[in-house]
Amino acid sequence: MALPKKICALCEEEFELKPDKPGFANHCPTCTAFEMEEAAASQGPKDADQIRYEAEVNEARRASMKNLLYRKDS
Repeated sequence: MALPKKICALCEEEFELKPDKPGFANHCPTCTAFEMEEAAASQGPKDADQIRYEAEVNEARRASMKNLLYRKDS
């Protein structure tokens, strides 16, 4: 079975859209890899306050999901 051919929205090169590959359906693998590297470089290291804030947000998110999934309907 032939894979669908797409044109990259960034560099306008033709590429095959392969399943189970990271990235967008309208970006070629080269552009996707470049964007992922750029995003990782722009994040930078996290300080203690940011780590603590993210942990609190994740804990609240988990508690909300648990309540939604396991609450008893009255």
